[in-house]
Amino acid sequence: MAVKIRLMRVGKKKQPTYRVVVADGRSPRDGRFIEIIGQYAPREDPSRISIDADSALAWLRKGAQPTEQVQKLLTSTGVWAQYEAERKKPAVTKLSRRGYMTGKVAPGVKQPKEAPAVEAPAPAAEAPVAAAPVAEAPADDAPVEEPVTEEAPAAEEAASDE
Repeated sequence: MAVKIRLMRVGKKKQPTYRVVVADGRSPRDGRFIEIIGQYAPREDPSRISIDADSALAWLRKGAQPTEQVQKLLTSTGVWAQYEAERKKPAVTKLSRRGYMTGKVAPGVKQPKEAPAVEAPAPAAEAPVAAAPVAEAPADDAPVEEPVTEEAPAAEEAASDE
């Protein structure tokens, strides 16, 4: 029996709210479920998400697979990070294969190569420092070249048009 953690729609027409339920994967969306572990109200501002972390973790440990939307909700509440911290390696789900949850990019997308890390040489301890010759500053009375502006030719063209 494949157990899923998914959303079950409740509420009036065009005003959905959802229950986060644990259900058999073969049962219909709004049909039979094993346990209600939370609620999700997307139409409220801000959206209300309440998930019982203990029962969600218990079902994840037993092997229940969350749907993509439930995995996003678990991530936003911090339950998913807690679950992955318990595991030795990160769980492989649809979202992690696409690169959404791990920060990695899907296999078909090219990534730029990183430059190899260059180690800086260790500073010399108690090495005598020789006084380096200081370059002289330019004299103040030296002629300074002013940048050429292109406004002068435009003024001449305007005068010639009249």
